[in-house]
Order: sequence, then C-alpha cells, then structure tokens
Amino acid sequence: MELYSWLSYALAAAYVLLMLAYSYGYFKPKPKVHALAPKEDPFFSIIIPARNEAENIAQCLGSILDNDYPADRFELILIDDFSEDNTVAIASKFSGPNLRIIRLSEHINPEERLNAFKKKALEIGISKAKGTFIITTDADCIVGKNWLRSYARQLNTSDEIQCLAAPVNFIPYQGRKNWLYYFQSIDFMTMQGITIASNRLGLGNMSNGANFLFSKMAFETVDGYKGIDQKASGDDMMLMQKIQNRFPGGIDYLFDPKAIVDTPVQPDWASFLNQRIRWASKADSYPQRKLTLVLLLVYLFNLNMLFLAIAACFNPIACKSLQYIFLSKIIAEIIFVTPLSIFFNKRNELLFLIILQPLHILYIISAGFLGKFGTYKWKGRSVH
Repeated sequence: MELYSWLSYALAAAYVLLMLAYSYGYFKPKPKVHALAPKEDPFFSIIIPARNEAENIAQCLGSILDNDYPADRFELILIDDFSEDNTVAIASKFSGPNLRIIRLSEHINPEERLNAFKKKALEIGISKAKGTFIITTDADCIVGKNWLRSYARQLNTSDEIQCLAAPVNFIPYQGRKNWLYYFQSIDFMTMQGITIASNRLGLGNMSNGANFLFSKMAFETVDGYKGIDQKASGDDMMLMQKIQNRFPGGIDYLFDPKAIVDTPVQPDWASFLNQRIRWASKADSYPQRKLTLVLLLVYLFNLNMLFLAIAACFNPIACKSLQYIFLSKIIAEIIFVTPLSIFFNKRNELLFLIILQPLHILYIISAGFLGKFGTYKWKGRSVH
C-alpha cells in the first residue's frame, strides 16, 4: 500500500504541474504584433447548423444581425438538419439579403445512414459560402454587438491567421441557476481556460464550434472534413488540427471578452452526459499526440482518485494520501480557474469548484469511458 501511495503522489504531482503550467500559459504574453495597414473589412460567412431549434433560433439570428458590422460584409447561412419543429418558419421571418436558409433534405436522402450530420450540413454551407472567412456557431448561441468586429480586429494583426478559436460562455437554461448549472458552468469555464493555455504553450490546439473561424481557402486546402467525417463530433478541433498541420503558424486564439458567445447549459443530467460523451468520443482521434497524452494524464489521475478513495475506507495510509492529494488538486485548480472567473465574470461561482469536486471526478471517469466504448443520443439520434 505504501508503494501505491507513492505512485499516487507521483501521478498527483504530474497533474498539479499540468495545472500550474496552464496557469502560466493563460498569462503568458503573446509576441508583440503590429497591426497591418488598414484594409477592407473581411467578408464573413456565418454558418449555423440547426435541428429542432425553434426555441432558440430567433434570439440567435437576431443577435448576429444586430452586430455593429457593415451589413454588406457578412452573410448568414442557416442549414436546417431535418428539423421536426418550426425552426425554418421562425428563421424565415428574418429573411433578407444577409440570410440564406438551406435544407439538408434537399441535398441528402433522409434515410441515408450518416454518423456526422452536422459535418455534412457545415460542408454544404461552406460550399455555398461567399466569404473569405467562415465562422461557425450554434443555433442556441447569442453573440454580442461587437462579435464580428472583434474577429476583424484580430485578423488585422496578421496575414498568416487561418484559424481562430474564440471564447464560449455557459449561461443558465431558462434562467435556472441550479446545481446542474453550476457544475456545467465551472467545468466548461475550465475547459475554455485549457483551450487558451494549450494554444499559448504549444500543448495542442483546442476549439469549440460554437465560436470558431477558419479561412475558406484553408478548409479547401486540407480537403475539409475528409478523413474525420466518420466522427459525429470534432467539426471544430479535428478540423483545426488538420489546418495546423498544413499552416503551422496560422492558428490563434481570440482572447477578447467582446468576442464571447453565450450558450445555455444542458437542461438535465441525461442531456449533459450525452453532450460530454459526444465530446469525449473524439479524444482518441486527435493527431496531436501531446494533447492525447494530456487527456490521458487527466483521466488516469481522476480514475486513481476513485481507487484511492475506495482504498482509504480500509487503509489509513491510503486515507492520508487521499487527503493530501485531494487538497493539492483543489488548490491547483483554484489557482488556474480564478483568473478565468474574472474573464467570464463568474467569480461568485468559485465556491462550487470545491463543493462539486467528488461529482466532477466521477463525471470525468464516466464520460471518458463511455466516450470510448459507449453510445449516446444527440438531437434525437443515436450515435455509435
């Protein structure tokens, strides 16, 4: 048991060092850049796949069309993914020169067996896009008035940028701030911080399709989703990593609070787990091995925490080890998450980082395992 405790300490030390590295990466200054000479505002094609989003689509489209950006320099392409509600009817009320609605049913047979309907929808939308840059977001997202302007400013810092990850923030579902909200909010905020830090440390590039930009040229150069279209998820990170391989200096992060996109948390535990299993299902498909090793470390550390907790019920050495390791985990994560809570204006949620620790450990173990070996349902579809 003493040997096992020392092995647990070693694994915990690796995890704590990872969190501290992330903290450093979050604050690591980027190389100074000089803005390019003023040029024409980039033309953006904003592509939104939507399936059964009647509850959200009006607010999403309204927030984008209300952006403080020249109306003749962006377009909106809504791809309806076989919606069974009145998503299209609601979206049609916004019809105008900036908005096009495309039905996926006009391009593929509804009986066709696909594992990645979203990638197919995006692929069709991109093929019809006029913009130099593609921005993807989700039909339940709300953007700020300066969202597009933030992207334009970042693109004006370098001619090399081919792909940008940008911040996403979880908000309460229908205004309900319950335990499930706080759990998802803290967890996702941490993931956003890891995205920023990983980009700056060169530990692998991460992104979220709810707020994601890439050039149409880069998409076509890497053959789009070819080779990753078998995965239901990964339209963002896996594409970003393909672009990274082809354009090593073309990846960046849009670190601007005005670029934050808000999206509601999942309304119940079943939906939440299905979402996270979907995200975890692509973990073993990342071409960037450093990122895979980091994910493996996090998983093994949390799995060992469970084993150590079981052993602590029978052995005082294991009990003592568990206390020290658990405390180290909390301290390291608070150091990392505190500045994130300021960026996302969620300082009042930090207490839940401590309270929900045991649940978070079990969630990491379950989602990681089921993402590899399980199935999940998403938007009414079962995915393997």
